[in-house]
Amino acid sequence: MRLFAQLLSGCLLLSIFAPTLAQMPERQFGPPLAGTRPLEMDDDIASKLVDGVDRFLLQQTELAAQQRETFWQRDTKSEAAYEKSIAKKRAKLGHLLGVRDPRHETIQFQRSTAIDQPAILATSDTFDVLAVRWPVCGEIEGEGLLLLPKGEIRGNVIAIPDASQTPEQLVGLEEGIPEIDQFARRLAENGIRVIVPTVISRERGLLQFAGPRQSQLPGRELLYRSAFELGRHLIGYEVQKVLAAVDAFEAANELPIGVIGYGEGGLLAFYSAALDTRLKSVAVSGYFGPRETLWQQPIDRNVFGLLNQFGDSQVASMIAPRTLIIEDEHFATDDIPGQHGSAPGKIVAPERTEVVKEWKKALDVVRPLTNETWSTINGSPQDIRFGKEITLLSLLEGLPAKFDLKPPGKLPKYQANPIDPTARMVRQMQQIDQFNQRLLRESTYARKAFFQPDTSSLEAFEESVAPYRETFAQETIGQFDLPRLPANARSRQAYRTDQWTAYEVVLDVFPEVIAYGLLILPNDLKEEEQRPVVVCQHGLEGRPRDLIGEEKHAAYKAYAGKLAERGFITFCPQNLYIFTDRFRSLQRKANPLGKTLFSIIIPQHQQIVSWLKEQPFVDPERIAFYGLSYGGKSAMRIPPLVPEYCAVICSGDFNEWIDKNASTRNPRSYIWTGEYEIFEFDLGSTFGYAEMAGLIAPRPFMVERGHFDGVADDETVAYEFAKVRHLYAARLHLPDRCEIEWFDGPHTINGEATFDFLHRHLNWPKPE
Repeated sequence: MRLFAQLLSGCLLLSIFAPTLAQMPERQFGPPLAGTRPLEMDDDIASKLVDGVDRFLLQQTELAAQQRETFWQRDTKSEAAYEKSIAKKRAKLGHLLGVRDPRHETIQFQRSTAIDQPAILATSDTFDVLAVRWPVCGEIEGEGLLLLPKGEIRGNVIAIPDASQTPEQLVGLEEGIPEIDQFARRLAENGIRVIVPTVISRERGLLQFAGPRQSQLPGRELLYRSAFELGRHLIGYEVQKVLAAVDAFEAANELPIGVIGYGEGGLLAFYSAALDTRLKSVAVSGYFGPRETLWQQPIDRNVFGLLNQFGDSQVASMIAPRTLIIEDEHFATDDIPGQHGSAPGKIVAPERTEVVKEWKKALDVVRPLTNETWSTINGSPQDIRFGKEITLLSLLEGLPAKFDLKPPGKLPKYQANPIDPTARMVRQMQQIDQFNQRLLRESTYARKAFFQPDTSSLEAFEESVAPYRETFAQETIGQFDLPRLPANARSRQAYRTDQWTAYEVVLDVFPEVIAYGLLILPNDLKEEEQRPVVVCQHGLEGRPRDLIGEEKHAAYKAYAGKLAERGFITFCPQNLYIFTDRFRSLQRKANPLGKTLFSIIIPQHQQIVSWLKEQPFVDPERIAFYGLSYGGKSAMRIPPLVPEYCAVICSGDFNEWIDKNASTRNPRSYIWTGEYEIFEFDLGSTFGYAEMAGLIAPRPFMVERGHFDGVADDETVAYEFAKVRHLYAARLHLPDRCEIEWFDGPHTINGEATFDFLHRHLNWPKPE
C-alpha cells in the first residue's frame, strides 16, 4: 500500500493501470533527412545529452566565480560610503536567504521551563544557565540556553552550535563536545552574556503529521522544501532567530554584541553578520571556503542564485570593517545518503590553501577601508579543534572586550530537570512548519496581488503580460544570457511503418549542450506541402521512442505515432529529466546560479522550433505542444517563453501546484516523495499554474485530466482551472480557446478531446 500511495502521489511511473499496449515499431536505420548531415552517434544519445549539460553547468559555475566581482561597486573612501554602496547587496542577500518577514517589535528572552521548576536550570562557579525562548516572527520562536555571568558582564555573544550538536553540549551540561571546545561556556566564564540557540538537526522522522503520509527526510531538508517553494529558506528562518536574539540583547543593554558559530552554526553566524551591522565581532568556524561545490552539499544549503554575486569572499567583505575571524582546521563533515526520498549530500572539508585563497580575496577588495587586523584566519594542519583560545580572544577584542582568558572552570551542574532536547527540536520544527503552512494558505492571495494583467482589451493584455513573461524568464526559470549556436542538424532514419517514418535529429544549442528528438513524418506528405506540427513531450524518465509505442510506458498510448497517423507531423524531444540522480544533480548545479533544468530545456525547445520552422514541410504558424506528466509540467513552463507554440495541452500534471509542492497536509504533496529537484524558488508568491497559463494566453490552452490520476484530486484541478477559464472566457472573451477534458481513467493520455482540440486549432481535418 505504501508503494501504491507513492506512485499515486506524483509522476514516478506512467504505466500504472496500463492500457492496451501499442506495438513498438522496429528500428530501421536509413539515410538522413534532406538538408541535414548524417547522425553518427552510436551510444545512448540521451546519456550524452545529460553529460553535456553537466559539463556546461560546471563551466558556468566556474565562470560565475570569475565574474562575481563585476557585480560589485564598493566605495571604500569611508565606512559610511562603504555601507551605502553595499546596501542593495545586503537586501539582495537577505532576499535570496528568505529573510523577508518582519520580526516581532518587542523581543525579550523568556523562561521556557515550568513554573514548578527552579528558575536557574544549571549553575557553575562563574555563571548561571537559564532555559529560554524568544519570539522571532509569526509562530517561530528561538529556543536555547542563556548563560548569565555572576560577575561583571562585559559583552553579549550569540554562540551557535552545529546542526549535529545541542546547546547543552556547547555549555558543558551534556557529553558530546570536548571541554576545551565548549566555546559558549568559555565565553560565559569570562564575563560574556551568551545565548546558545537550538539549530534544526538533520535527524530523520522527528515530525509527525496529521495526514496519512509521514516523512523520513532529514529534518533540515523537510523544512527546506516547503520554505523554498514559498520564497523562504530554513537558513533565513534561523538567521532571523539570531537577529531576534540581537534585538533582545540590544533592548536589554547597550553592551556590544558578537557572534560565533561552528559548522552549520558558522554558516548562520556568517550570513547573520553580513546582514546586520549590529554584530560587531564575528567568528566563523568550520564553514568558510570556496562555495562552487554547493551543489554537492546537503540540499538544505541550496540557495537559489547565491553564486552569481555571493561567494564567501563577497559575503566576508560585507562584514568589513567589523572583526571577522575564520577558523578552518575543523569542519563538521557529513555524508547524507539519498534514502527515503532525500537528496544525497556531503560536507567535505576544503583544502586549507583554498580557504586561504578565498579569504585573501576578501582582504584585497576591502583593503582601502580596513587595517590589516580586521580579519584573521586561525588554523593549522596539526590542530583539529574549534573555538580555540586565540579565536575567542580575537572575538572579544572585536567587541571590544580585551582581556586574558581565564583557565577553564568547573562544568555547570543541573539545578532543575534537564530539558528534553528531542521535544525542544520537535517544537522548533513544528513552529517552522506551521509558519510555512500559513504562508501557503496566504500564497494564493499573494499571487493574485502579483499577477494583474490588463484585460481591458486583447492588445492591452498582450502588452501588460510581457513584463510578467520577462520576470518568469529571468527570476523563476533563470535565463542564460547566451546566444544559441547554429543548429548544425544531424539526422538518420530510425523507424518506419506503413504510415509514417521517424528520424532521430540532433541539434547544437550551447557549447556542450545538444537538443535531441524524433521527427515523425507521415508517409503521405506531398512535395511542397506544409503541415502542422505537434511537439509531444514525454514524462519523468521517458524517452522519445516511448511516445511511438514503447511497451514499458503504455500510458503514452503511442500518441505521437497516432497523431502522425492522423496526418500531423510530430516531434518528440528528449528532455533532461532522465537517469534519476544524474539529472537531479543538474538542478542542484543550476540552482546556485539562479537557474533550473528549464534554463536548458527552454533553449533546446527554442532551437527545435526554430529548426522546424525552416523545414519546407512545416507550416511555421501551426506548431503546438502536448505533454504528459513531467511533460505536462513542461507544458506550463516552456510555451510561455516559446511563443511559436500556438496551442498548448497539459496532460496529467495540471493542479494547484504550490500546494502540491509545499503542503505537509496534502497526501499527494511532493514533500513525501523523492523528487527533490521539483521545488522552484518563490513560486508561491509569483507563478502558480493559473498564472503560468496566463503567460500562455491568449493562445489556445487545454488540460487533459483523468479522474483517477494520482497527481492531484479532481477538486484541486478544478479549482486551479477555474481561474484560467475565468481569464479566457470572462475577461478576454475567448471561451473557445480554453477547455478541460475529464475522463474516466488514470495518469495517461486519453487522446480524444485533445486530438479534437489539435485538429480544430491547428486547422487540420479529422480522419474520416
